[in-house]
Amino acid sequence: MNAKEIRKLFPILDQEVNGHPLVYLDSAATSQKPYSVIESIDSYYKEDNSNVHRGVHTLGTRATDKYEGAREKVRRFINASSTSEVIFTRGTTTSINTIANSFGRDNVKEGDEIVISYMEHHSNLIPWQQLAKRKGATLKYIPMQEDGTITLEDVRKTVTSQTKIVAIMYVSNVLGTINPIKEITKIAHENGAYIVVDGAQSTPHMKVDVQDLDCDFYAFSGHKMCAPTGIGVLYGKRELLENMEPVEFGGEMIDFVDLYDSTWKELPWKFEGGTPIIAGAIGLGAAIDFLEEIGMDNILNHEHALAEYALNKLSTVDGVTIYGPKDATKRAGVLTFNLDDVHPHDVATVLDAEGIAVRAGHHCAQPLMKWLKVSATARASFYLYNTEEDIDRFVAGLLKTKEYFSDVF
Repeated sequence: MNAKEIRKLFPILDQEVNGHPLVYLDSAATSQKPYSVIESIDSYYKEDNSNVHRGVHTLGTRATDKYEGAREKVRRFINASSTSEVIFTRGTTTSINTIANSFGRDNVKEGDEIVISYMEHHSNLIPWQQLAKRKGATLKYIPMQEDGTITLEDVRKTVTSQTKIVAIMYVSNVLGTINPIKEITKIAHENGAYIVVDGAQSTPHMKVDVQDLDCDFYAFSGHKMCAPTGIGVLYGKRELLENMEPVEFGGEMIDFVDLYDSTWKELPWKFEGGTPIIAGAIGLGAAIDFLEEIGMDNILNHEHALAEYALNKLSTVDGVTIYGPKDATKRAGVLTFNLDDVHPHDVATVLDAEGIAVRAGHHCAQPLMKWLKVSATARASFYLYNTEEDIDRFVAGLLKTKEYFSDVF
């Protein structure tokens, strides 16, 4: 199935915006949803709507089967060893905060080091920043090369025997850089540190095998991989999760409650307090079915091809600065850029008038913007439903933007 055929499976893409056929280039912020995912949620609410686990009636049983069935799909998708290692959360942000506020709280002490990179999304920076402040730990940053990559040599220099946690994104939401996570994990473990991987931008686009990576924790969101908003996953090695305390209490996570003490359910439910995100999990399961049918290798190859095509096209446009690796095989389908003398928000506004959706701003990565010596950038991000024609429209829109602002000034 090619991208044009895949595009037809996404109802939102069949529309005009400002009188032009929609070109959606903002999948790094959130992806669109195929019919199969929308229908799975619709079916749950129409036919099976019930709370899960505790009910013995038919609707409750069906809802529980779908909810826990989605957990098994996630386990298989990331190759976790057990569903007990798959915890449903509200998204990557919640997952990382859970790790910091439970594992980090109980394991990081004064004088320890927490190592991250300059390219981190705020969701994988602020939790560690705040934990370091509370614990008297040192927050350290892995240096970056001019092309927006990091070297293993610099990782080795930054991670020491004092390092307790290394927290790093698999793929940069700004630069598109694909980090060598497996090798970084090995370095962390050689120094006695634990590794937390932000998989928000990797999981939708490439095969992920958490056992092969040997990461201790891995976090991602459903809404970037064709699933609904409000659902995400925290993966953790079982022996680590077993020794962690919950950070939310009540509802589904309890086992026995007395007046002055309580006990928790076993994994994974002890981390899923309150009514679970049932419809979201079911939608995530349907999204995984959809992505697996397309094939994760096919998706990655398609995005590499689009990135290379876009890099070549943009190289012909004077005044465009592109950030991140110039080698398309070293980056995901994210293209962050600036147009000389035009603010990124103005670029995005003119492109929107042409029916082209891109993102503009700091992309929740203000320290990276400072490192790039800019206040903001524009970003086009590609997914399995984008085509070379979309890139052509995008480049034509940039040329029109240049023309418009040259006339204005």
